[in-house]
Amino acid sequence: MRADPNDTPPYPRRSARAPAQRLREAIAALAGPAGEILDHAESSWASITFSGTRHRLNLRFSGMEGIEAGESFIEALPEHEFAIPRQLVADASIESVEHRLLPHPRLDVSVELLLLEEN
Repeated sequence: MRADPNDTPPYPRRSARAPAQRLREAIAALAGPAGEILDHAESSWASITFSGTRHRLNLRFSGMEGIEAGESFIEALPEHEFAIPRQLVADASIESVEHRLLPHPRLDVSVELLLLEEN
């Protein structure tokens, strides 16, 4: 007998957040309210012994206070301890930094992170 696809399970389904979403949330928390995530790209990564994903995020910090927050973010990121279930952040690096003063002060930061799946 086939199960009716319209039947709902007897328990509520938990919506699991993907590691990429958890990473964005962690980066947003580290950047603080002054940081805005402009975009996020994810690609598969594997070696002989490990598999995971590589993530590239571009952030913008606007205004003089934002620039200060961005500089703190740049300093903190490489040593930050991320807590993403079943994932290990093996590498977190600043790829590029661009300061602009005109027409408005801002700091654009590109970061790259390597997440490895923990078994």
